[in-house]
This record gives sequence, C-alpha cells and structure tokens, in this order.
Amino acid sequence: MTEPGVESGDGRDPESVSRFVERFAAQLVEAGMPRMPARVFAALLSSDTGTLTSAELGELLRISPAAVSGAVRYLSQVHLVSREREPGSRRERYRVHSDQWHEALTSREAIIKRWEDALRDGITSLGPETPAGRRLADTLEFFEFIEEDLAGIMERWRAHRDRRPEPTRTPGTP
Repeated sequence: MTEPGVESGDGRDPESVSRFVERFAAQLVEAGMPRMPARVFAALLSSDTGTLTSAELGELLRISPAAVSGAVRYLSQVHLVSREREPGSRRERYRVHSDQWHEALTSREAIIKRWEDALRDGITSLGPETPAGRRLADTLEFFEFIEEDLAGIMERWRAHRDRRPEPTRTPGTP
C-alpha cells in the first residue's frame, strides 16, 4: 500500500519517508514547535503534492482527526499551512506552499513591531536607568536590529529565488 501523498512507483520507501517525517518533526520540536503540528508539517512537506486531507494525515501519522485539526489550526496561525476546499466537496485539503518560510517570517514582522511597542512602554514604566529598564532597552535594540536586517534578508531571498532555474519536473507532476 502506498502512503498518502507518495506516488505509487516513485521508488521511495514508505518506511524511509516515515523516518524522515519523524526526524524532521523532532528537529522542529527541539526548536520550539509543538509536537503534533511539527509532525503534520513534516508530513505535508514530504508529500509530492504538498497537500493532504485530514484522513490522509491521520492514516499517515496514525493520529486522530482531533489531533490533525489542532495541528492544522496551529500551523495556519503561524502561516505555514493553508486550508483549501475541494471543489464540489465539503472535504478540506491542507497545503504547504513552497514559500512557507518566507510567509512565516514576513508575518513575524508585525509581531516584532508589537514587541517593540510593548518594550518601549516597559522602558518608560520601569525607568530607562534602572537595571530592568536597561535590559528592556537592550532587548528593544536587538529587535530593531533584527527587524531592519530581516527586510534586507527577505529582499535578497526574493532576488535569489527569482534567479534560480526552475526545477526539472517529472512527467505527471504539477
């Protein structure tokens, strides 16, 4: 039986794919992502189509529909996955996009701005010359530095992405 999202006859070993999903998910968990969203994200990322249904994810990862739903909700909130309705059906497919990291980082810019505003308020409240105020000022300076550099990084990434050749497509792939 072929794993969901893995084309029959593609030469991949389903056990090997499963090991990759679990290894990559473990790395994401180590970096701070919750376990179930990490597993769902890794499964979607390793799917040839980049899309799977809740039932396919449940079968592939051996998890409940509720676990899939919670994981997808988290991944949608952090802009790593989107939901798509199948035409003529009530069934949803979950998609990971090739530019998911770009989208996730771009959404962080708004979060960083809010953190900066909160830090400025904190500095005013605590006093800029207090140890806590200086610590907040250092944190604010760090976030301002990151925000400034992030815009340049994103622009350089777009230019790099636009220069690279299109990947070779095998017959039958989108």
